[in-house]
Amino acid sequence: MRRAHTVEQVRAAEADLMARLPEGTLMQRAATGLAVAISNFLGHTYGARVVLLVGSGDNGGDALYAGVRLARRGARVTAVPLSDKAHAAGLEALLAVGGRVGAAEDIADADVVVDGIVGIGGRPGLREDALAAVELATQKGIPIVAVDTPSGVDVDTGETPEPHVRAAFTVTFGTHKICHFIDPAATACGPVHLVDIGLDLPPAPVESLQASDVRDLYPVPHGESDKYSRGVLGLMAGSAQYPGAAVIATAGALGGPLGMVRYVGPDAVAAEVRSAHPEIVAGEGRVQAWAVGSGLGDDWDVRRVRDLLDAEEPIVLDADGLRALEDSGDHTGVLATPHAGELARLLGVDRSTVEAERLRYACLAAERFDATVLLKGSTTVIAAPDGRVRVNTNATPWLATAGAGDVLAGLCGSLLAAGLTALDAASVGAYLHAAAANLASASGPMTALSVAAALPAATRQLLLG
Repeated sequence: MRRAHTVEQVRAAEADLMARLPEGTLMQRAATGLAVAISNFLGHTYGARVVLLVGSGDNGGDALYAGVRLARRGARVTAVPLSDKAHAAGLEALLAVGGRVGAAEDIADADVVVDGIVGIGGRPGLREDALAAVELATQKGIPIVAVDTPSGVDVDTGETPEPHVRAAFTVTFGTHKICHFIDPAATACGPVHLVDIGLDLPPAPVESLQASDVRDLYPVPHGESDKYSRGVLGLMAGSAQYPGAAVIATAGALGGPLGMVRYVGPDAVAAEVRSAHPEIVAGEGRVQAWAVGSGLGDDWDVRRVRDLLDAEEPIVLDADGLRALEDSGDHTGVLATPHAGELARLLGVDRSTVEAERLRYACLAAERFDATVLLKGSTTVIAAPDGRVRVNTNATPWLATAGAGDVLAGLCGSLLAAGLTALDAASVGAYLHAAAANLASASGPMTALSVAAALPAATRQLLLG
């Protein structure tokens, strides 16, 4: 499990540890890890031209002391102070080992630029001189390594309302920060390397499941299992307008751990589903969970769906089915799977607003509708009504294809039917959906059905470790 903590939590843990260590120890730990990471990023140290953009905070000190270590190993290190309050002891130490103080123009000849401009306590945006230096690096194609977080992003939300650093690589300390997981800031971080500096941290508000976590949660059948005990999913999807959605959602469900799918819908659509998937059963019957909404179009019975919301079986609401959600009522067994546009319509805001503030609006919807909300996107944000948040970060951009959401809805329904909670079904479903897409897109573009077809292989790889 990867965990992301707030700035307040990190600051408190750092203060507690610094009170028990000799002065400067924590910064030296961070600087050592940063120097090693920069060397590994470059592939060499001797002769490397390193420019440090140094602000007034501790991140500037981390950058300077990392520069000291790099200079001792033969790097040509130049510090560019962007504040008259740059870390004085760090700057003195760098000069003592042959480093130099320069200006933004030195960036043009650098092999790497180190972003030590603003620490985790900084606000979004960059000052004019810092922005000019960052833009020069970008224009010259010089990679930027961010210290802790890219300067200018909102660390606790992942929002980027102002100009900010776009890093090729980020080195963070003690724990991940929320901006490392949630777009648009997550994209600005690039790959993130975590350096352990010994912090004692409280429970994290944001988590990201890894393969071992998903493996532990996945419902594996045992010797006494039958198709009913493995889970039966009721699937209400597709219409004369969108018959393919039912076929695709069924494929997603059959790629999960359940034992049976019951399709409930128009006879003509049922015939297409049975033609593609002869193992499904068409018609009503006892189920352990529902997946409703993919491709229902305009011709659907909202009262029937709301009756299902009031029933005891958990339910996935996707696409058109999301319109059945109401502010009132107990929806704790509901998993809603909107994309940004659908969530924007539910909440009465612009799509661009949701895309810019993904964490905020996923949590707002979970609270308002008392449901678990899976907000689809490059980083999938999953918010539970009790305040827990998980983020899935392993998706490929190829997954932005028609029908991919139908596969996810079917898969999450399958996991609900097999007994997982809404939060766990969403987390496991998002992870496996992305893993299958990575397999399906190994040679390039893919379709939703190829993602569904790759689910068994992705699951097999997961379970075999």
